[in-house]
Amino acid sequence: MSVHRLNGNPPIDVTVKRSARARRLSLRVSRLDGKVTLTLPTRTPLREGIAFVEEREIWLRQNLIKLAPEATVAAGGTVRYRGDELPVVAGAVKRAAIIGGALHVPDAATAGVRAKAYLKLRARDALAEASDRYAGMVGRDYTRLSIRDTRSRWGSCSSEGVLMYSWRLIMAPPPVLDYVAAHEVAHLVEMNHSDAFWAVVARICPDYQTHRVWLRKNGDVLHRVNFGD
Repeated sequence: MSVHRLNGNPPIDVTVKRSARARRLSLRVSRLDGKVTLTLPTRTPLREGIAFVEEREIWLRQNLIKLAPEATVAAGGTVRYRGDELPVVAGAVKRAAIIGGALHVPDAATAGVRAKAYLKLRARDALAEASDRYAGMVGRDYTRLSIRDTRSRWGSCSSEGVLMYSWRLIMAPPPVLDYVAAHEVAHLVEMNHSDAFWAVVARICPDYQTHRVWLRKNGDVLHRVNFGD
């Protein structure tokens, strides 16, 4: 792979990769992190690919504008928490806490960082509770639970029974977080995405399709919340 820089304000870095499976040129903008990728068939000259990008510069910039961070969490603003927008208030507390429908943080200078730390703690609690509940329903145990800031997936389950989740799920409505936990716990029974797997998901989370659609439509918004760190 290589990188081509499209000059302008701002410049855009385009990752160029070749694929034996590609039958035509394709230009993709990731909804998760704004990364731009140009895919070329194996025998297509690089100059042809660069011309392809330059011809689509207006389209490319329009799509990147749409993917700008939704908001930077700061004192005086708001932060998403379990599907709601909570005001962020600085001062009069020693540690971040939700009081009277607002997230209070110790000081304005570190409001975003404090808010992020608080959400990660609450995410671990909520995901551990949901994982325990669904593991009990399927009669299987997981070995460990980890919280990360993943961009490619909302959760995973390893063959060793380790559950991993994105802490940003705490910003989604609670049923959506529960669905992801149910999905990963179901892998303790079926380590695949077969009909048998989805039958397990449907049994323990009957409305899973609704929550799955919510994530597809709104998940990128959660990834674009900036905490200023």
